[in-house]
Amino acid sequence: MRTELCDVFGIDVPLFAFSHCRDVVAAVSRAGGMGVLGALAFSPEQLEVELGWIDDNVAGRPYGVDVIIPASYAGAELRGPDLANQLAAMIPERHRQFVEDILTRHGVPPLAPDVDRPHGLLGWTNQGGRSQVEVALSHPIALLANALGPAPADVVTQAHAHGVRVAGLVGTAEHARRQVAAGVDVIVAQGTEAGGHTGEISTMVLVPDVVDAVAPVPVLAAGGIGDGRQLAAALALGAQGAWTGSIWLTVTESDVSPVVRDKLLRAGPGDTIRSRSLTGKPARLLRTAWTEAWDDPNGPGALPMPLQYMVTAEALQRIGRSGNEELAGTPVGQIVGRMNSVRTTRDVVFDLVDEAVRTMERLHQQLAAPDPVAGR
Repeated sequence: MRTELCDVFGIDVPLFAFSHCRDVVAAVSRAGGMGVLGALAFSPEQLEVELGWIDDNVAGRPYGVDVIIPASYAGAELRGPDLANQLAAMIPERHRQFVEDILTRHGVPPLAPDVDRPHGLLGWTNQGGRSQVEVALSHPIALLANALGPAPADVVTQAHAHGVRVAGLVGTAEHARRQVAAGVDVIVAQGTEAGGHTGEISTMVLVPDVVDAVAPVPVLAAGGIGDGRQLAAALALGAQGAWTGSIWLTVTESDVSPVVRDKLLRAGPGDTIRSRSLTGKPARLLRTAWTEAWDDPNGPGALPMPLQYMVTAEALQRIGRSGNEELAGTPVGQIVGRMNSVRTTRDVVFDLVDEAVRTMERLHQQLAAPDPVAGR
């Protein structure tokens, strides 16, 4: 099962897997796809460690890194080493108190004094994203992906100078055209079914629109792809492969907490919601008491990116360490309804590709079958 992108990247199957877990990234690449590490959650120093580990455990197979250099965010005009302090001053006290009220209501205790707190802005700003790009390009990556707008022209040029191709995630055909104009090599057309930041257009509608808009630039389909039939559908829509994310949350290698994993295994497609509660921009998340509190019209409403992350980062750490089931959640797509067992990454890759091949063979047989009407 090969497409043009398999030859471009030297992979066996056209399956790209986004994950914040280095073990998953390496396992997908070793299985013949391409693992892509989400860099957002790491400081530059931490990212250096994660990528060094992947280099040592990917068996020479290609992998990628995903960053966020948002096209627009609060305080985009600010600069300097005290950027975090400048942005923190923009957070209303009402929002800080709202966070504490949620945690108190659900019995979530403060962090112990010896626990490291979240620090810095990570990759939520242009400045932070660029520092992650610098680290990523110092490693033998094959792909650099960017979301929430086209990567800056100089970043694309820098990646190409290192022999690294650039991918851009989009939610409309117009966004795809802008990405191509910026020099992006691969477009990821991500439907609203996907986990994380999404637009409002479904994958079935979006993918062919984007394919037609940017041809001959290759397109990957994303959103609601978790088994072989869906991969086959993506190829039928004109994509050259699939970009997946949610399905790797419940594999054996995933570092998702047991509390969140069990919630995912029980969840159905209706248990997700697009919410601004995580980052300030619409993202599909597992529906929890946390998302409901932030989406309540009687609440203060989510702050714009990156302020929402800043006001909630420590709270989310507290929720995770407390194991509070009502509040615990994660970005996840509507495919969660099919994520009902824990399997190894290798088995997920092989089963998905095997089913896709069998699906296409079945369709071929159906199309080649004699017409019963014509035979009368």
